[in-house]
Amino acid sequence: MKKTILFIAMLLVNHFIFAAAQNDEITEAMVLKYINEYRTQHHLKPLQMNSTISQQARKHSKEMATHTVPFGHEGFKDRIAILYKQVKEPRGGAENVAYNYKSAQDVVYNWVRSPGHKQNIVGNYNLTGIGIVRDSKGKMYFTQIFLRAAVTPDTKNVSN
Repeated sequence: MKKTILFIAMLLVNHFIFAAAQNDEITEAMVLKYINEYRTQHHLKPLQMNSTISQQARKHSKEMATHTVPFGHEGFKDRIAILYKQVKEPRGGAENVAYNYKSAQDVVYNWVRSPGHKQNIVGNYNLTGIGIVRDSKGKMYFTQIFLRAAVTPDTKNVSN
Protein backbone atom coordinates (compact mmCIF):
# COMPACT_ATOMS: atom_id res chain seq x y z
CA MET A 1 0.00 0.00 0.00
CA LYS A 2 2.79 2.43 0.93
CA LYS A 3 4.54 1.72 -2.38
CA THR A 4 1.33 2.44 -4.31
CA ILE A 5 0.79 5.74 -2.51
CA LEU A 6 4.42 6.72 -3.06
CA PHE A 7 4.14 5.82 -6.74
CA ILE A 8 0.96 7.89 -7.14
CA ALA A 9 2.56 10.80 -5.30
CA MET A 10 5.58 10.65 -7.63
CA LEU A 11 3.28 10.62 -10.66
CA LEU A 12 1.43 13.68 -9.37
CA VAL A 13 4.66 15.56 -8.67
CA ASN A 14 5.96 14.75 -12.15
CA HIS A 15 2.65 15.84 -13.64
CA PHE A 16 2.79 19.21 -11.86
CA ILE A 17 6.45 19.74 -12.81
CA PHE A 18 5.63 18.98 -16.45
CA ALA A 19 2.57 21.25 -16.35
CA ALA A 20 4.61 24.09 -14.83
CA ALA A 21 7.26 23.69 -17.54
CA GLN A 22 4.57 23.83 -20.24
CA ASN A 23 3.06 26.94 -18.62
CA ASP A 24 6.50 28.55 -18.50
CA GLU A 25 6.97 27.94 -22.23
CA ILE A 26 3.60 29.56 -22.86
CA THR A 27 4.61 32.47 -20.63
CA GLU A 28 7.88 32.85 -22.60
CA ALA A 29 5.86 33.07 -25.83
CA MET A 30 3.54 35.62 -24.21
CA VAL A 31 6.52 37.76 -23.12
CA LEU A 32 7.61 37.85 -26.76
CA LYS A 33 4.05 38.70 -27.85
CA TYR A 34 3.81 41.67 -25.44
CA ILE A 35 7.35 42.87 -26.23
CA ASN A 36 6.59 42.77 -29.95
CA GLU A 37 3.27 44.56 -29.48
CA TYR A 38 5.16 47.32 -27.66
CA ARG A 39 7.83 47.48 -30.37
CA THR A 40 5.18 47.60 -33.11
CA GLN A 41 3.36 50.46 -31.34
CA HIS A 42 6.67 52.34 -31.47
CA HIS A 43 7.21 51.63 -35.18
CA LEU A 44 9.92 49.01 -34.60
CA LYS A 45 10.20 45.61 -36.20
CA PRO A 46 9.22 42.65 -34.05
CA LEU A 47 11.91 40.49 -32.50
CA GLN A 48 12.29 36.90 -33.61
CA MET A 49 12.68 34.11 -31.09
CA ASN A 50 15.97 32.19 -31.37
CA SER A 51 16.38 28.82 -29.64
CA THR A 52 20.14 29.25 -29.14
CA ILE A 53 19.58 32.54 -27.33
CA SER A 54 16.70 31.05 -25.33
CA GLN A 55 18.99 28.26 -24.10
CA GLN A 56 21.35 30.86 -22.64
CA ALA A 57 18.43 32.80 -21.14
CA ARG A 58 17.01 29.66 -19.49
CA LYS A 59 20.42 28.69 -18.16
CA HIS A 60 20.80 32.10 -16.50
CA SER A 61 17.26 31.97 -15.07
CA LYS A 62 17.99 28.52 -13.67
CA GLU A 63 21.23 29.75 -12.08
CA MET A 64 19.36 32.62 -10.44
CA ALA A 65 16.47 30.38 -9.33
CA THR A 66 18.85 27.89 -7.72
CA HIS A 67 20.96 30.71 -6.23
CA THR A 68 24.05 29.54 -8.11
CA VAL A 69 24.47 33.20 -9.05
CA PRO A 70 22.86 36.23 -7.44
CA PHE A 71 19.85 37.83 -9.09
CA GLY A 72 21.14 40.18 -11.78
CA HIS A 73 23.40 40.19 -14.80
CA GLU A 74 26.40 38.30 -13.46
CA GLY A 75 27.99 36.36 -16.32
CA PHE A 76 26.34 38.42 -19.07
CA LYS A 77 29.64 38.91 -20.89
CA ASP A 78 30.15 35.15 -20.88
CA ARG A 79 26.64 34.54 -22.25
CA ILE A 80 27.17 37.05 -25.03
CA ALA A 81 30.61 35.58 -25.86
CA ILE A 82 29.01 32.13 -26.23
CA LEU A 83 26.24 33.55 -28.43
CA TYR A 84 28.75 35.44 -30.58
CA LYS A 85 30.32 32.06 -31.41
CA GLN A 86 26.96 30.43 -32.19
CA VAL A 87 24.91 33.12 -33.93
CA LYS A 88 25.68 34.35 -37.43
CA GLU A 89 27.11 37.88 -37.69
CA PRO A 90 26.48 39.18 -34.14
CA ARG A 91 26.37 42.95 -33.71
CA GLY A 92 25.51 43.60 -30.08
CA GLY A 93 23.38 42.41 -27.25
CA ALA A 94 21.57 43.29 -24.06
CA GLU A 95 19.68 41.54 -21.27
CA ASN A 96 16.65 42.08 -19.05
CA VAL A 97 16.04 40.05 -15.90
CA ALA A 98 13.19 39.98 -13.41
CA TYR A 99 11.75 37.76 -10.71
CA ASN A 100 8.57 37.12 -8.78
CA TYR A 101 6.20 38.54 -11.37
CA LYS A 102 3.05 36.48 -11.84
CA SER A 103 2.54 36.81 -15.60
CA ALA A 104 4.14 37.79 -18.89
CA GLN A 105 1.98 40.90 -19.05
CA ASP A 106 3.09 41.97 -15.58
CA VAL A 107 6.82 41.57 -16.25
CA VAL A 108 6.67 43.37 -19.61
CA TYR A 109 4.59 46.19 -18.13
CA ASN A 110 7.23 46.74 -15.46
CA TRP A 111 10.16 46.44 -17.86
CA VAL A 112 8.78 49.18 -20.13
CA ARG A 113 8.32 51.44 -17.07
CA SER A 114 12.04 51.07 -16.25
CA PRO A 115 14.31 53.26 -18.43
CA GLY A 116 17.15 50.72 -18.69
CA HIS A 117 14.90 47.78 -19.47
CA LYS A 118 12.85 49.86 -21.91
CA GLN A 119 16.05 50.90 -23.72
CA ASN A 120 16.80 47.22 -24.35
CA ILE A 121 13.23 46.52 -25.51
CA VAL A 122 13.30 49.32 -28.09
CA GLY A 123 16.97 48.78 -28.97
CA ASN A 124 18.34 47.98 -32.41
CA TYR A 125 17.91 44.21 -32.04
CA ASN A 126 16.22 41.64 -34.22
CA LEU A 127 16.64 38.40 -32.25
CA THR A 128 15.72 37.41 -28.73
CA GLY A 129 15.70 34.49 -26.38
CA ILE A 130 13.54 34.19 -23.28
CA GLY A 131 13.96 31.82 -20.38
CA ILE A 132 11.73 31.36 -17.35
CA VAL A 133 12.62 29.03 -14.49
CA ARG A 134 10.89 28.62 -11.14
CA ASP A 135 12.67 28.29 -7.82
CA SER A 136 11.74 25.69 -5.21
CA LYS A 137 8.90 27.92 -3.98
CA GLY A 138 7.45 28.51 -7.45
CA LYS A 139 8.81 32.05 -7.86
CA MET A 140 9.51 32.76 -11.53
CA TYR A 141 12.88 34.08 -12.70
CA PHE A 142 12.84 35.75 -16.13
CA THR A 143 15.75 36.39 -18.48
CA GLN A 144 15.39 37.97 -21.90
CA ILE A 145 18.49 38.36 -24.07
CA PHE A 146 18.43 40.69 -27.06
CA LEU A 147 20.81 40.32 -30.00
CA ARG A 148 21.42 42.03 -33.30
CA ALA A 149 22.57 39.39 -35.79
CA ALA A 150 21.90 37.72 -39.10
CA VAL A 151 18.79 35.55 -38.96
CA THR A 152 19.66 31.88 -38.51
CA PRO A 153 17.66 28.74 -39.40
CA ASP A 154 16.59 28.13 -35.79
CA THR A 155 14.96 31.53 -35.61
CA LYS A 156 11.18 31.73 -35.62
CA ASN A 157 8.89 34.67 -35.37
CA VAL A 158 6.40 33.33 -32.85
CA SER A 159 4.91 36.67 -31.96
CA ASN A 160 1.67 36.13 -33.85
